[in-house]
Amino acid sequence: MTRKINDTIIRAYKGESVDYTPAWFMRQAGRSQEEYRKLKEKYSLFEITHQPELCAYVTRLPVEQYDVDAAILYKDIMSPLPAIGVDVDIKAGIGPVISNPIKNIQDVENLGTINPSEDVPYVLETIRILTEKQLSVPLIGFSGAPFTLASYMIEGGPSKNYSKVKAFMYRDTDAWFALMDKLADMTITYVKAQIDAGAKAIQIFDSWVGALNASDYRVYIKPIMTRIFAELQKENVPLVMFGVGASHLLLEWNDLPLDVIGLDWRTSIAEARELGVTKVLQGNLDPAILLSDWDTIETRTKEILDQSIADGRHVFNLGHGVTPDINPEILKKLTNLIHSYSKR
Repeated sequence: MTRKINDTIIRAYKGESVDYTPAWFMRQAGRSQEEYRKLKEKYSLFEITHQPELCAYVTRLPVEQYDVDAAILYKDIMSPLPAIGVDVDIKAGIGPVISNPIKNIQDVENLGTINPSEDVPYVLETIRILTEKQLSVPLIGFSGAPFTLASYMIEGGPSKNYSKVKAFMYRDTDAWFALMDKLADMTITYVKAQIDAGAKAIQIFDSWVGALNASDYRVYIKPIMTRIFAELQKENVPLVMFGVGASHLLLEWNDLPLDVIGLDWRTSIAEARELGVTKVLQGNLDPAILLSDWDTIETRTKEILDQSIADGRHVFNLGHGVTPDINPEILKKLTNLIHSYSKR
């Protein structure tokens, strides 16, 4: 018997008319879920992602609990980096820590290439399990963008001001563009493998690129992103871009060969349109609002949905990821509100 897939979000990503505003939440898998916390008592993030059946369970759990319109693959943007020679560890309370940071052109040249079927077979098997056997909604695959990956690879871990990565970019442009090309090649290969395995949409997270001004973005980043999206566009799946604190880059993203621009909570749908953004939009409730009372949550959500319904080309999401202190019951209630209030 063939499983019926609710493809509302894919049609919305393509700018087609839909019966309601579809929704999913960044970082919906894990973090705030009790079942996930119990798993994390036994397994690390990397250990979960290396076990396809377990990783599939974590990925599909929010779909079953919240009735969202898409699953997003549970993994980290660091997942492909060990394959190219980056020694990375996810440390609790800190985040990704890299013991062999990039310092010069030689370090860049020493980076290898990724062969997904050999280097990350568990990722591809997780996707196949989900899309062939388990999900009734599309699976979104994802990758980190070159700048955000490079920020960790050069800084050695999370950064507050990105001074090392920007200094590297300004000081040694040859090494910078060599690194961008290496990471672009890795991203294209890795994402295409996810699509071949069954992912129906792709989100590229350039979480920290808002640290650059628009002029530097055009010089140091935009050509690389244009190449990545132009190659991925050939795969005929919706492509989504997201970054934090990057409203000054929205028109740069609007030029890229992608389908959807994710907004953080700083810029509304109406404001993005006033700027001249023409792509389908995704976003953008501030996750902190979900720690407030329900009346406030409902009011703020309806404000976004009023703009969504008027705009007609929007997918609901948060303006950043679910935080560990958000009650899963609130996320379920939120999804129900989004679906019922936006029903056409």
